[in-house]
Formats: sequence, structure tokens, C-alpha cells
Amino acid sequence: MRSFINILFIAVLHFWAGSAFAQQTAVNSLKHQISSDHSRMIFDLSTQFSHKVFQLDKPPRLVIDISDARLNGKLDQPSSNHPLFKKIRSAVRNDKDLRVVVDLKKNGIAKSLTIPSSQSGGYQLMIDLFAKQDVAAKPSVTRSVSSHPLVSKRNSSPNAAKSPSPRSEALAVAYKPVKKSPQRSKDVVIAIDAGHGGQDPGAKGPHGTHEKDVTFAIAKKLAALIDKKSGMRAVMVRQGDYYIDLKKRMKIARESKADLFVSIHADAYDNPNVKGASVFTLSNKGATTEMARWLANHENSADLVGGVSLVDKDDVLASVLLDLSMTATQEASQNAASSVLGSLRQVGHLHSRSVQKAGFLVLKSPDIPAILVETAFISNPDEESKLRSVAHQDKMARAIFNGIDSYFQQAAPAGTQIAEQGRQHVISRGETLSGIAQQYGVSMQKIKATNAMNDNQVRIGQVLSIPVDG
Repeated sequence: MRSFINILFIAVLHFWAGSAFAQQTAVNSLKHQISSDHSRMIFDLSTQFSHKVFQLDKPPRLVIDISDARLNGKLDQPSSNHPLFKKIRSAVRNDKDLRVVVDLKKNGIAKSLTIPSSQSGGYQLMIDLFAKQDVAAKPSVTRSVSSHPLVSKRNSSPNAAKSPSPRSEALAVAYKPVKKSPQRSKDVVIAIDAGHGGQDPGAKGPHGTHEKDVTFAIAKKLAALIDKKSGMRAVMVRQGDYYIDLKKRMKIARESKADLFVSIHADAYDNPNVKGASVFTLSNKGATTEMARWLANHENSADLVGGVSLVDKDDVLASVLLDLSMTATQEASQNAASSVLGSLRQVGHLHSRSVQKAGFLVLKSPDIPAILVETAFISNPDEESKLRSVAHQDKMARAIFNGIDSYFQQAAPAGTQIAEQGRQHVISRGETLSGIAQQYGVSMQKIKATNAMNDNQVRIGQVLSIPVDG
């Protein structure tokens, strides 16, 4: 009887494992195509799937993550003379996801597209990698000059070399290629302000936990996540247990040329049952008060607002410039706060389901979007316990990071690495091209041109590259 039960248990276990295995997306094959301006990989998959494509440097690699997928067979390797690909390898992540890594000869610009496969009945994932071309370094006139030297090799006398004809000298100057020093794209800079510090412990939990300690712990974890993200850089406003004046905190962010200011706190209330996270931006009243302060001091201030000095501007012009800057900053703050709030919803209870507004002094900058995150109520015993937990601190930092990352994927400042990489949007059920264009503030024509689309039709699972400049 016991042996029969053991056999039955093993059979059920195999059946369960086989069923779970069968539910995964199977990656059945990989094909390579090479054209004049890009290289293409075509993955054949059994079912609908979600994926992510990104690149790594030193050495250059292209990474394709396919959720809940398995490799069915081997991936075809590129030829040794392939212009971009060296080697393709794969590994299982999180016991269920498939990661494909392509070792590259040089980095390029990647675009992906998902389409139904009429042959297999499944889906195809097409990934195109375009070689980065430095057009300015290789103008057509440069090629013609190099193939037809202005000074003949036969004229090799020292005097001839020292005294070229005026016409040749003029042509040489006119056709001399401009050498541009390679400029690295800017990082998106996020200033992270761990609330309180030093002699200011902030709120205190029922079990003695100080707000300044948990905010600093979460801030450090958030900074680490940001620094790991290509194209992002974190600036810790305070780097230890010491107090910084509230105005000085924003000054540090402005001196760091931060693109976003994130202040981390833990709330408190007399009622120990109150709980949940909140996200704040500057209220209209607070913005109006701060604008008046800047205008009152603008004649004696050398600070820049949005990159423009107010020192040499008359009162009316200074008022207009400051009003425009603060309006744009408030709008950006609202968008960033909404993104972070949506991400926090995934990890715990929200005290408020909408972005809150208050006149917090630390949020008052006319040209840096700023948000304040109340991670929880430290006055609630259960939430105090969570705030002390390293695992919960990790979750909270990850949620805030995801919200920040999502915001900058849609609103990366011009000239940053993230902006130059562009944005991608995966089509979900019910979405339309016109709605997507409105969501990103980009014209439909621009999206169609970027993705080589002939009509306005989009398909579920299709990945669109969204141009940054509409």
C-alpha cells in the first residue's frame, strides 16, 4: 500500500511539473538576417509573451529577457564574420524566465517588434540592431577628398610641401573634416534626500525607531538601484547621520544639476491605526509664496532658474520667466509623483490614492521637479516593524525606483542617455495609435515614421519605439 502511494505521489508530481512546464512560452528557433544597415534576430515563440531588451557596456552586450519562457533546443550561433554579433548564450532566471545574451563586437541601437507567425501559429520576436554611425565624422566630401588627394604624391619636394598653392590651401581648409571629440550622453541625476538626521531624529515609533534611521536606510538602497541603471546617477543629499538645513538640501540638488529631487520620510499621527504610504508635491499656495520670494531676491541673486539668470532681467520679464519655470516644474513633479505612487501601490497599503499637495519647504525649487514620499506611518506598530525590516526597505526602495524609472522613460531630459535610447511601448488590449500618441505627446505621423508603419493599425504585443521629440 505504501509503495502504491509513493508511486501515485511521484506520478502526480511529474504531471504537475509537466503541466507547469507546458504553460511556459517555448522559444523554438532563432534566425539571423543581415542587411545593409542593420542585423536582425528572429525568435520563434509558441505563445504570447512579454519581454525586455537592453544593452550593457564593457564589454558590449545585448540582453533579451523573456518572461516565463524556456529554450526548446539550441540557439543558432552567428557566423564568425558577422558585423555585430560575436556569440549568443542563454540562461534561466528566477527559475522561470529566459535571458538571452548576445556578445557584441560593438554597441548599436536596438529595436524590437512582436508579430503573429502565420507559419507556426505562435509569435515572432524580431530584434534589429543598427550600427551607430557618426555622420559628422564621415561626410561624403571627406571620402572624395581622401580618394583624390589635393596634393599630388609626385610633388614631394620640401619646398612644394611648405608652399602649397593658394587654391589648394583654400580647398584643404574647405574640405578638412571636422573632428568632433566624443561626448558621453548625460546621466539623468536624481537627488535623494533622506529626511531629518543628526540632532533632528524626526518622528519616533512606539518601539523607539527613529524616522531619520529608516529614511537613510531606504535612501541608500534607492541610490544603489539608481546607480546600477545605465543612464542614471544618484546624489545623496546627506551621506550620514547629520542635520542639513532644509534650504541647503535643495541647494545641494541644484548644485548637482539634479533632474528630480526625491525626499524620503516616514509619517506619524496620534492614532496608531492610521497607516499607508503617500506622495506629495508642492501646493499652489506654496509655489506662489516661493515665486514671490525669488522675485524679491532676484536682483541680488546669481542663481540660475532653468539655466537663465534673473539678475539682469526687469521685474516683468523675471516674473514671466519664473512663472513659466515653476509651471513646468509643478507639472513634471505631478507626473513623477503619480508614477511613484502607482508603483508604491504594488507593495503595500496607500494612505491616499492620489498625489497630495503641501507647502513643504524642501520641495520649493522653481526649476527642479520635486516629490516627497511618506513611506509609511512609523506611529503604527505594524508599519514601524516593516520599516525596520531590511526586506521591506528593499521593497520600498525598489518601488520608488520603479516609479522614477517609469517617469523618466516617458520624460527623459534632452541630451541624456535615456532620451537618446528612446522609449518603447508594448501594445495592450484596447489601445489605439492615436491614444498612444496623445499619451506620450508625440504625433501619430512621427510614431509611424519611426516604426516604418504604413497604417494606423496596432496589434496586441507589438512594441513601438516612441520618439522623444514629437
